[in-house]
Amino acid sequence: MMRRRFRPGSRRHLSWLACTAVSVLLAQGAKATDEIQVYNAGIAAVGQFTIQQHLNYTAIGLKDPPFPGGLVSNHAINGTPEFAYGVTDWWEVGLYLPFAIQDQQFLSNSFKLRTLFVSPNAEKRDFFYGINFEFSNETPKFSQTRFAMEMRPIIGVRNADYEFIVNPIVDIGFGKLGEADFAPAARLARKLDKDLFVGLEYYSDFGKIGDFPKLADQQHTLFAVTDFKVGVVDVNFGVGYGLTPASDRLVIKTILGYAFPVPGSNSSEQKTSSGPVNPMARTSARPFQP
Repeated sequence: MMRRRFRPGSRRHLSWLACTAVSVLLAQGAKATDEIQVYNAGIAAVGQFTIQQHLNYTAIGLKDPPFPGGLVSNHAINGTPEFAYGVTDWWEVGLYLPFAIQDQQFLSNSFKLRTLFVSPNAEKRDFFYGINFEFSNETPKFSQTRFAMEMRPIIGVRNADYEFIVNPIVDIGFGKLGEADFAPAARLARKLDKDLFVGLEYYSDFGKIGDFPKLADQQHTLFAVTDFKVGVVDVNFGVGYGLTPASDRLVIKTILGYAFPVPGSNSSEQKTSSGPVNPMARTSARPFQP
């Protein structure tokens, strides 16, 4: 097929370049990250409420929006309070209220609902698994699609000292600009003391499934993380470095978690909040458990 050629500098040529640039931006489909977290299949106890506060600061980030009118990540703060409730020993539901702060302006990203199914008593198992479904109602600053869904499988192994988890995530945007992206995450952590852990977390976005862009245009970030407790509050802190030109170069993340007491239970039966915060806090030397 013959390709149309335009004289460089002509009106048609400039118009073609502009359309091409817009098409590239639309194809990226990236969105602000309010939750930088590897799920470990830990959930709230039955009848228990938990809360986590996610805060992420992009110290050195991309200075161009991922799509026309989108949020620029450089120097932006993204975060969300996350409320969760344990329905059974294998089912937890949650609510997010994502937001961003940029140029001293507060921006809301509406809400997210999630439902998480896991292997019962995952914190006591050497091999654990689960799957999380998340439905999002998003605003134009954060995404080109009004509605989206995340499917996050959870596969992990642990012993008394180490934990390795993989979340092969699929993000789906609904609408004419929506697409299905593959965005896997992984975590390797080492227990140093009762409430002290260090590790590495990896987050990526390979792009549209079936049409991955070249590596330089994919997002790949490696975080050095630590987990510890401050009184009854669980803390996850990490510093991330972008490995590709399409990734934010330097990101700082914090998750603060608290699990409310379960009525009628003593303190020794309480679980910590779900998620990566102190993921091995209830793990001790023990024989293999299925």
